[in-house]
Amino acid sequence: MKLLPLAALSTAAVLLAGCATAPPAGPRIDTTLSARSQSDRIKYIILHYTVSDLPRSIKILTQQEVSAHYLLTDTEQPFFYTLVDESRQANHAGLSSWKIYNQLNSASIGIEIVNPGFVETPQGRVYAPFPPAQIDQLILLLKQIVARHDIKPENILGHNDIAPQRKQDPGPMFPWKRLADAGLVAWPEASRVAARLPLFQQQLPDVAWFQRKLAQHGYAVPQTGELDQATRNVMVVFQSKYRQSLYDGVPDAESAAILDVLTSPVPVMAIPPTVMPQPQPAPGTLPTE
Repeated sequence: MKLLPLAALSTAAVLLAGCATAPPAGPRIDTTLSARSQSDRIKYIILHYTVSDLPRSIKILTQQEVSAHYLLTDTEQPFFYTLVDESRQANHAGLSSWKIYNQLNSASIGIEIVNPGFVETPQGRVYAPFPPAQIDQLILLLKQIVARHDIKPENILGHNDIAPQRKQDPGPMFPWKRLADAGLVAWPEASRVAARLPLFQQQLPDVAWFQRKLAQHGYAVPQTGELDQATRNVMVVFQSKYRQSLYDGVPDAESAAILDVLTSPVPVMAIPPTVMPQPQPAPGTLPTE
């Protein structure tokens, strides 16, 4: 038998010991299975205005605590900056709620639109319009995001929708109807609103009705039965979206008709059963019983 040198035996022992104690390169994972019960993390798209010019908007959204997934410029030919990947959370919604969801940062994509917001004048608050070219670009991006994440029309919202006590953006100059015409957001059918309006003109519902309906639509609103300031704030947000000609926060017949349509599903017409033609007797024969 051939004997190995002592040094060789020591080296072999070290190598064997190393092989025995070396940690695995990573966990053993089998990816052949997939759970039936799962959904996309992204449920909402939240729209904002920046209340700043483009350079300051970039600085705020890239160097401070607030952020967004996309920033839409106000240049002659508007375009988007991608600031946060859609797979990651951006901090744009803050304290927020809609229907059963709270803290919407974790379940939403935030889009900031460069817009000065509003100025206070002796005649009252004046909001800045959104150039049509900006909205053209926004619609293109929204359609892509909706397709990627299967987002429902009722889940494309403004910052003021999810935080009505502290936010005004994107404000009453934002053209929500253009998004509705593009098939992106839910909108009350004008004929149904007109049909309900006379009823509410004859008898306006009480404040508790408005509070219940606003909550059913999705807003966080107190259920006090009183027209308190918090309820008025929610009414202002609702009116500035769906009735932009007047958004004073006062419950009225037109607001009631719009709200009733938005919270009442369109009735589905019953389809009568198909009647199969009965076989006719041959000429000269009697029909069988």
